[in-house]
Amino acid sequence: MTLNVDSIPENVPPELVVDFDFYTIDELGKEDIQLAWSTLHDGPDIVWSPHHGGHWIATRGEDIEAMQLDYEHFSHRQFTVPRNDIDQHALPLGLDPPAHTPFRKSIMPTFMPQSIKKLEAVARDTARQLISEIAPRGKCEFIGDFAKVLPINVFLGMVNLPFEHSKFLLPWAEVMVRTSDAAARNEVYVNMQNYLTPYIDERMANPGDDVISMVITSDINGRPPSREEVFGMSTLLLFGGLDTVASQLGFIAHFLARNPGHRRELIEQPNLRARATEEFLRRFSLPNTARVLTGDYRYKDIQFLKDDLILMPKCLHAMDDRKNANPAIVDFHRKPSEVKHVAFGGGPHICPGAVLARREIMIFMDEWLAVIPDFELDPDKSTVMKSGPVNGVLELHLKWSV
Repeated sequence: MTLNVDSIPENVPPELVVDFDFYTIDELGKEDIQLAWSTLHDGPDIVWSPHHGGHWIATRGEDIEAMQLDYEHFSHRQFTVPRNDIDQHALPLGLDPPAHTPFRKSIMPTFMPQSIKKLEAVARDTARQLISEIAPRGKCEFIGDFAKVLPINVFLGMVNLPFEHSKFLLPWAEVMVRTSDAAARNEVYVNMQNYLTPYIDERMANPGDDVISMVITSDINGRPPSREEVFGMSTLLLFGGLDTVASQLGFIAHFLARNPGHRRELIEQPNLRARATEEFLRRFSLPNTARVLTGDYRYKDIQFLKDDLILMPKCLHAMDDRKNANPAIVDFHRKPSEVKHVAFGGGPHICPGAVLARREIMIFMDEWLAVIPDFELDPDKSTVMKSGPVNGVLELHLKWSV
């Protein structure tokens, strides 16, 4: 785009302006979205993009960590770019402490060890069944055939919604985490509200043992949550559960298909898989979340103004050579203390589903590599990657000998 200097706010130094639209870096990042993001490390630590109404981007780990913790200046009530009216209703993600605390507490029992153990069993059974169907074919479209099905099976069971509804829930989730079109996101939000309302009403009358019922019967500072609050929490849980693990598995399978040496390491040394999981989470970090300034605030040499948006891409933290040596290299032998990432966020908003996500990644490696140890990209078909609020692999065609 041609930059119009008249459109640059007065508090933005011209030398910090970059022509970087994170929704359209597909060509640059068609084989490595995270590497495409890391081109921003060639410039200033904090930059300003004129795209999508204009927003800042923190490119270095130190600043991303500081801003994630400083909710008094960098609020979570707006966490996507471009700004919209939906984020504040996504509970508890759209709230700052202390308001967010009781809402977060209401969903935490779902991710306690006993619950995780049950969900892990469902995930492993699902993975084995899917792989037994896929393996004889000698090829698959990994995202649709495996990566999306595994977490959906787990998650729709958690919320006790029909599995066949994934046919329309998945496209809705794709819109919410990849598009910059505010109208399209609002349409999906309304669709989700219409879809969930009957289930919420039913469970408010007759709570069960599912996550939505758990939210309904929770205590929010001495009162039950309102219908609107239950919808906000349920929507966030659904969209989070329907996409993020699938996207992570897509990046991992893409890497392993292109790197037989790493694949062989995982097969010959199963004890490396826990370390590999952390390294994959670091190297292929997904969320590109934002914050909104609560007031005018000077940070380092930059004068932020009230309501400024600043994007904090988790992959830029992980790909920062000030945080990780040789950050573009996947190395399963890094010491745990040397693997620096914020793939699940940080501070009060750290993802409550982190343990479950790690288990699902481990299950993929355990079950897939045991049956399909050698696989590669299908040379006749293209891989499709996409950036947005969440980095993702949309299509991944694999093949192997049978």
